[in-house]
Amino acid sequence: MADSRSASAQLSATPADRPVYVIGAGPGGLAAACALRARGIRAVVLEKADRVGNSWRGHYDRLRLHTTRRLSALPGLKIPRRFGRWVSRDDVVRYLEKYAEHHQLEIVTGVEVFRVDRAEDGAGWLLHASGGRELTGSAVVVATGYNHTPRIPDWPGLESYGGEFLHAGAYRNAAPYAGRDVLVVGVGNTGAEIAVDLVEGGAARVRLAVRTVPHIVRRSTLGWPAQYSGVLVRRLPVRFVDRLSRLQARAALPDLSAHGLPRPDTGLYSRVKEGAIPVQDVGLIDAVRGGRVEIVAAVDSFEDGKVVLADGSRIEPDAVIAATGYTRALEGLVGHLGVLDERGRPLAHGGRTPAGAPGLYFTGYTNPISGMLRELARDAGKIAKAVAKHLRTAR
Repeated sequence: MADSRSASAQLSATPADRPVYVIGAGPGGLAAACALRARGIRAVVLEKADRVGNSWRGHYDRLRLHTTRRLSALPGLKIPRRFGRWVSRDDVVRYLEKYAEHHQLEIVTGVEVFRVDRAEDGAGWLLHASGGRELTGSAVVVATGYNHTPRIPDWPGLESYGGEFLHAGAYRNAAPYAGRDVLVVGVGNTGAEIAVDLVEGGAARVRLAVRTVPHIVRRSTLGWPAQYSGVLVRRLPVRFVDRLSRLQARAALPDLSAHGLPRPDTGLYSRVKEGAIPVQDVGLIDAVRGGRVEIVAAVDSFEDGKVVLADGSRIEPDAVIAATGYTRALEGLVGHLGVLDERGRPLAHGGRTPAGAPGLYFTGYTNPISGMLRELARDAGKIAKAVAKHLRTAR
């Protein structure tokens, strides 16, 4: 059984017994802890919530992985076949719970880490955590999650907007919006799927505000998952993949220009390198072609109870759902260490450490075309190998 302790549990911070601390009990943190344990290294997972996989529990009800069951498993435990090819949110949570138990991971819940500093003796890292705790670790793996803090653009007039407004992170299902006029802002995978969910759930009108036209791919074509293609092409030249994906899109996808979604004028893989993953179609194409999801211009501001769009038009929906993404929110935790870039992303990830920060590792802060869970699993082994080497050289 997993060793899951409450916030009141005793945490060793003595120089003679310095574990590797893993911050976050999501997929990345659990995978890293498992890989470390497999090498005989004590890893203690610190989780601010009261259970593992907490962020997954808060996703919308209809969510399923866009990556296959087989390529989404973490090291040392397959995802059960009964969960199907595209695993549901609830089954992901069940799998993470089973994973922690199966590998007997040492997990301490109810502990939030606010800041990571170098240890005073120069050997390891000092973690400042809730309850006044100061924990000294031989190494630290930061795995607080890609979707950490909801991001809402600084739209003029939003603070005084009197209509219903929520971030997509607070959306659960379409039931509260049946018979209502809803504007979804943002056409990433989350925005696209919420728009389809609203249509299927009985919303009277669904509009989708788009600033940058996305690349759309079929989740599966003739049984071949888009993820498989992502794995195959991720090491190929960007221009070649851009050209190939453009040809594939013209052959496999309808032209939605007449409905407000023209084909993108930038390459698919070029966009991925900038951090924008293609939208996997789970019903959006048919909903747009059928007029059930209306494409409108990007949101510019809020004024007099109305939403002002970039084309100058004004609309007055019953509710606005902002699918505008998340921030990593790492600045307070490690920003003072010089390990983040200008966008707040770690300068190094996986088995590599930032320059001047030996023993500090990051996992889960990229969004690869080959699937995040697959790469988290691969990074876990790299991190464990690097930590083992680091601990040997530090002796």
